Amino acid sequence: MSEREICIEVTDTYGGEANYSWVRRSSVWMQENASDLAIIRKVKNVLGLSGHRCSVTNYGDEFIIDPQGQCIRVFVTFPS
Repeated sequence: MSEREICIEVTDTYGGEANYSWVRRSSVWMQENASDLAIIRKVKNVLGLSGHRCSVTNYGDEFIIDPQGQCIRVFVTFPS
């Protein structure tokens, strides 16, 4: 079973937009055929956001996770 890298980038927001006054980057590996839900759960678990309500936007090649009540934005990308 092959795996793929999932890149995670967390930054602050200002006025509801990504601000990049600080950035934390990391990556995780998951199975190639992992579902979108499994990917989001894994990323939230790595960031300590499990159980925290978030809105997720799926752009096909990228996810954006916005945790409610926090001034951060999470970008999830899939490098080739």
